[in-house]
Formats: sequence, C-alpha cells, structure tokens
Amino acid sequence: MLNISHYKIIAIGKIKKKWIQEGIEMYLKRLPGLEVKEIKDSTQLKEEYSIKEIIGKNELLVTLNENGQSFTSKQLATKLLNSHNQNISFVIGGASGLLPSLNNSASWQLSLSPLTFPHEIARLLLIEQLYRAKSITQGGPYHKE
Repeated sequence: MLNISHYKIIAIGKIKKKWIQEGIEMYLKRLPGLEVKEIKDSTQLKEEYSIKEIIGKNELLVTLNENGQSFTSKQLATKLLNSHNQNISFVIGGASGLLPSLNNSASWQLSLSPLTFPHEIARLLLIEQLYRAKSITQGGPYHKE
C-alpha cells in the first residue's frame, strides 16, 4: 500500500480557477498526509532555488514535463509502490516550465500526457493520479478495469 505522507507536491504559482481548487481540495481530503507547497511565480532561477530549499536530502525528485516518462495509472501505481515508500517530491513548473538543470537532476521525469496542460490542471491531474494509485494498491473500487 502507498503511504501518501511520503509524497510532496511542489508547484509554481497559485490556483486561480475555483473549479480546479475545489477538485484539488476534494482529492486532498481523500489523501490525508499529502503535502502541497506553492512557490510564488517568479524567474525560473529563483523558482529552482526555492524548490531546492523545500526538497529534503533523502527525497527523490520527480519533475513533471512533456518529455518525461508516460505511464498507465496501473504502471504509475506499481512504480510508486516499488519506490518502497521513499520520500518523493513531485515538481510542477509554472507557465515557463522548469529549467533543464532541475529536470536533469531529477531521479525521474513524469509526463501526465503528450498534451501540454496549464500548471493548475497538471496539479489536479497529478493529485487525482496519486489518489488513483493509492486506490489501485489497496484494491479499492475507484479504479475501474
């Protein structure tokens, strides 16, 4: 079973759309222990510095970008399960994305889709997929075959 308290989402920018915020709040209620940190939208260099300040020494860094590895929901659940509840920080960039140096320092890069999404929607999608991964590993009814 996944231990969500080992996961952190670091995201650039604030959620401005109410419907996205409501969706995020709904999933966060289902994922007690998931930590979400927002970083003020700034220059990419300042954002990278702020991200590195938040990431703990023993945490795996996973950046989200269009060039990352794509998974099915079951594959992602398996990858997370195989991480043996290591502390993982998922980083979602702002409108300008993340600097290549941050992506290159990641343990792995994740693509939610070959499509490009606004950072607000990417945050909602990632949180939903973490909930789905937890449900898959618990054998819960949320994920339909």
